[in-house]
Amino acid sequence: MSAGYEADYQGQALALPEEVREVFDRFLVADLTTVTGDGTAVTWPVLPIFEAKTARFALVTSIGLPAKAHNIRRRPHVSLLYADPLGSDLVDPPRVLVQGRATAEDRVLVSIDQVDDQFLVPVMKEAAVRLARRQPNLGLYLSNPLSRYLMDWYFMRILILIQPLRIAWGRGDPSGWEVLDVG
Repeated sequence: MSAGYEADYQGQALALPEEVREVFDRFLVADLTTVTGDGTAVTWPVLPIFEAKTARFALVTSIGLPAKAHNIRRRPHVSLLYADPLGSDLVDPPRVLVQGRATAEDRVLVSIDQVDDQFLVPVMKEAAVRLARRQPNLGLYLSNPLSRYLMDWYFMRILILIQPLRIAWGRGDPSGWEVLDVG
């Protein structure tokens, strides 16, 4: 196994192998699973950000598509599965499953400058730059006043934070994966 990576998690070290941290840093998407009011599991592709200093994950969802936030407010237990390495330039990375407890803010963000968290702001700015590189056509929407006017709801966001309780990683059969209980 490669060298470890440590983050501070509620005053204790969260030791993760470097290959797991690379997955968090370089995968383009992960699958977020939440549970609806009737108990149905629903999964969406998301662009999570791993914030190493607090060992938590952040993502945003549009106010026009708020089901993730509604589900989290009812049932905060979620999972993130990093399974698709397409575009990451990683060769044979492990799959990583993060199970945790999420919170969805009540306020709507229209600017990164509204984020109060001193650790999260630079990470979100970096993520915005990565998103623009991954989706270069996004610039076409942002540069057109009509599309900005018609799509402004899409850029109004709800911040979701996920505190991991358990992280599992490995290749092949999940019953043989390594597990780190952190919660």
